[in-house]
Amino acid sequence: MNRAEAIARRKNSPNQSQMHFARKGIITEEMAHVANDESIDPAMVRDEVAAGRLVIPANIHHLSLQPVGIGMALRCKVNANIGNSELTGTIETELDKLRISVRYGADTVMDLSTGGDIDAIREGIIANSTVPIGTVPIYHALESVSSIRELTVDKILGMIEHQAKQGVDYMTLHCGLLREHLPLVRRRLTGIVSRGGAIMAQWMLEHDAQNPLYTHWSDILEICARYDVTISAGDGLRPGSQHDASDEAQFAELTVLGQLADRAWDKDVQIMIEGPGHVPFDQIEMNVKRQIQACKGAPFYVLGPIVTDVAPGYDHITSAIGATAAAYAGAAMICYVTPKEHLGLPNLEDVRQGLVAHKIAAHAADIARHRPGARTRDDEMSKARYAFDWERQFELALDPETARSYHLETKSEDCYISEDFCSMCGPRFCSMRLNRMLEERYGS
Repeated sequence: MNRAEAIARRKNSPNQSQMHFARKGIITEEMAHVANDESIDPAMVRDEVAAGRLVIPANIHHLSLQPVGIGMALRCKVNANIGNSELTGTIETELDKLRISVRYGADTVMDLSTGGDIDAIREGIIANSTVPIGTVPIYHALESVSSIRELTVDKILGMIEHQAKQGVDYMTLHCGLLREHLPLVRRRLTGIVSRGGAIMAQWMLEHDAQNPLYTHWSDILEICARYDVTISAGDGLRPGSQHDASDEAQFAELTVLGQLADRAWDKDVQIMIEGPGHVPFDQIEMNVKRQIQACKGAPFYVLGPIVTDVAPGYDHITSAIGATAAAYAGAAMICYVTPKEHLGLPNLEDVRQGLVAHKIAAHAADIARHRPGARTRDDEMSKARYAFDWERQFELALDPETARSYHLETKSEDCYISEDFCSMCGPRFCSMRLNRMLEERYGS
């Protein structure tokens, strides 16, 4: 699709959001693109966007974007977080992370940079990305001042509009964490683990004022409508440990997020809701159902959730386990977690491993939720396995390079890539080989 032409045709509307056009009965080019990608009726996409159950993050200044839909009626999407820190990272490194994220199937990417030339990094990522880009504006806002006392409301709102003008498709705004919620955190083992949540808590205490993202919500909605920025309502009080999951603080914030979602919809602004976090496996479904009820079906975007706290170095696995359960229960998008979670800034290999693990999780949930065409790739893989078509198997794999490498590293003179067996069983004990021989001898 030619986004520039599509946007130009709609330029006279003061509200540029996909929700605004959907509520006028219009199927935009972005909606049609999503419908084609998901193999569903474009009218269904329009109706889901109009109802607030589906978002299409598509800033009018991100012209290279290939639109993606996020909603329970669609395939579960996977986000990859990239970005530098004050201590490490360059523009080139982050662009490499973007490329590997897209290569391994990231549906969206968030730039969480907190150091160096943040503007240049963000602009480079947006210019080179075909997938929606998200940010957390409060990071750059805080980095731009010497202390949080200097971080005024005008500077926060100015940063939100600045990033909207740059082409950011969706923004995490920790808008539901209020002053009255802070005492509830005292009962926790790990307090406030969200960076944005901790910053907003510090801001409220230092300024002796209510959360400015909450008090200036109307101003934020005007900005988002003007540029079609989707709000990702941040869960500043998400639990950071199994002990803290599903507590009073978490659900108090969720109630406010539901109220703010209503106000966003009143202004035809797209919004999705972020969720936990660290959650015991048996509480995941309840958390998803509670969000759906509190936020009237707004798409749920979850981090993991991580189902145990004792596996540093393997949290891409603890997270993928929880993500499968969350997606099956109704989460619309899952945020990957890498093996470096809780340990350090992820490198390229960490990004790859985290993304593959969560693509597996999302795909497993899509099969279970009977999404159109979800199992087609699996059936093709099964056919290729039975036919010992190794090249086709590698082609269908979520991680072709690893599949090929593992197969080749154990081959011998008697076991080549073209053979109808592998080193696991050899020719005499391969069940599929024996089954095919029986079919040839005795018929199917």
